[in-house]
Amino acid sequence: MIKVIIIKSKFRLYVYKDNVLIRNYPVAIGKPSTPTPVGNAKIINRAPNPGGPYGAMWLGLSIPHIGIHGTNAPFSIGKTVSHGCIRMQNKDVLELARLAPIGTPVTITP
Repeated sequence: MIKVIIIKSKFRLYVYKDNVLIRNYPVAIGKPSTPTPVGNAKIINRAPNPGGPYGAMWLGLSIPHIGIHGTNAPFSIGKTVSHGCIRMQNKDVLELARLAPIGTPVTITP
């Protein structure tokens, strides 16, 4: 089973398969005025090439208006810049989308 853990303080997203770490990626998170929420969610939808600031892929979470997505601003990775979403490099979010199907649990920690 695949699960995703995002550690905001480390600006990292970790992918586990059967409780073994198989990937980790740098991410950007929400800015202080629109922070990325902490808690448990699931990937509930996906949209390839959603356009605009969402880069190459959108993975919508069960937290309203929050998703994991690519970016058209790769320099933003590692910073607190989004409106609450988790941003990834486009190549990374495409790989994540291949690994994590709809229903994948996602935990976001401080």
